[in-house]
Amino acid sequence: RNLLDRDTFSKSDPICVLYTQAIGNKEWREFGRTEVIDNTLNPDFVRKFIMDYFFEERENLRFDFYDVDSKSPNLSKHDFLGQMFCTLGEIVGSQGSRLEKSIVGIPGKKCGTVIVTAEELGCCRDSVLMQFCANKLDKKDFFGKSDPFLVFHRSNEDGSFTICHKTEVIKNTLNPVWQAFKISVRALCNGDYDRTIKVEVYDWDRDGSHDFIGEFTTSYRELSRGQSQFNVYEVINPKKKGKKKKYVNSGTVTLLSFLIETEVSFLDYIKGGTQINFTVAIDFTASNGNPSQPTSLHYMNPYQLNAYGMALKAVGEIIQDYDSDKMFPALGFGARLPPDGRVSHEFALNGNPQNPYCHGIDGVMEAYYRSLKSVQLYGPTNFAPVINHVARYAASVKDGSQYFVLLIITDGVISDMAQTKESIVNASKLPMSIIIVGVGPAEFDAMEELDGDVVRISSRGKFAERDIVQFVPFRDYIDRSGNHVLSMARLAKDVLAEIPEQFLSYMRVRGIKPSPAPPPYTPPVHVLQTQI
Repeated sequence: RNLLDRDTFSKSDPICVLYTQAIGNKEWREFGRTEVIDNTLNPDFVRKFIMDYFFEERENLRFDFYDVDSKSPNLSKHDFLGQMFCTLGEIVGSQGSRLEKSIVGIPGKKCGTVIVTAEELGCCRDSVLMQFCANKLDKKDFFGKSDPFLVFHRSNEDGSFTICHKTEVIKNTLNPVWQAFKISVRALCNGDYDRTIKVEVYDWDRDGSHDFIGEFTTSYRELSRGQSQFNVYEVINPKKKGKKKKYVNSGTVTLLSFLIETEVSFLDYIKGGTQINFTVAIDFTASNGNPSQPTSLHYMNPYQLNAYGMALKAVGEIIQDYDSDKMFPALGFGARLPPDGRVSHEFALNGNPQNPYCHGIDGVMEAYYRSLKSVQLYGPTNFAPVINHVARYAASVKDGSQYFVLLIITDGVISDMAQTKESIVNASKLPMSIIIVGVGPAEFDAMEELDGDVVRISSRGKFAERDIVQFVPFRDYIDRSGNHVLSMARLAKDVLAEIPEQFLSYMRVRGIKPSPAPPPYTPPVHVLQTQI
């Protein structure tokens, strides 16, 4: 919208070029170009870009706009109209997966705005639950009646058929009722609602030479009308039909029920407005070492982030795309606080217990460094208070509109194991996940136990309803070459990879469906005034 006008006699002829960035070397690579739209400053580009999306990775994007002046594919031959930077997570995490952002890049000029929408290619995520019965099928067995079963085929582009489902055999009846079965729409008709589905009816024989009773064709669209007069099918045997003048049919098959089930995805909830709230808790116990010493895990090195800072930034920068207000509560535990030196296991890093929120990941970093200067590292290492702190918030919104992620960064020697397990078992019923990053050289056996990937965590005989803890040791990600960018991207990937599944398991158990996304943006139509 409102692009710069670079043409003297007419309006600009814009094109949009999308670039993606490699994680390691930060190099921008061209991903694709839209079509050129002639003579407009408000183009609606049609060409779509299809890219892979991973919640746990940060995908930087750059949209460059040019006014195309010739047929040359070389962009330097055209006028630059500005650019926009964002992440794929930012687009997906915006309300309705629609992001509107200013175009920048030409000093002193307003370059307009760009609207980017994203939609997940579910590639037809529906499955169908169907049940059929038959009446008056032909008798094929010499002694007794037939033993009927159905075989479903989907048609292919070239007119051939591929088998996609067989029902069970029902013995000795001409009026069978088969069990309901579930099949994905993709398998049934390749997601094409009008494609032919061929159904054959056979009489089962022990020796495998099943007798053909007859067949009929239908389509997903016809079946989706459900039980009705339209879904009673005559079973026809073409051979009999050709021979006998009086042949009517070899029985009928009736659709008894047809239920569509849609597999919902993590993005369906995000698009429907579910917010992910991110809280961080930092270990201020004395075992970390004195912050003024270079050996300390909390050492405030003016030239580079310490392990706490690196882990916080790596995870926070990805999650923040899914939190609309970008205000993050930041807590500390295991320190003595000024002025009276009392020990606290859940104190606000910004010094304001009523409002522990910090603005953006940078705000959290700032509050962390400020705290290091004012509190005294102490102990013991208690996790339960910060877990219960987030659990109190999570317990107050169980309707699926919010989900909470707590990041605990610790040097790992935990003092309240029993209480922590109890807190995690209780939290497993709430819309929350816990990420623990262990920094320093300690043995992290206790953390592995909390992770619960090998043995589901339990407390006083009660097992956690879902696995909500993900633990990683920071030392596994330290890059010997000193390239922290790649190693931190790997750390974030490993701790965040389980979150969408943990999120979905909460929503599924609670039967919470995604809210409908707001209606898609439609460009205003200019109505031409006509005179009567």
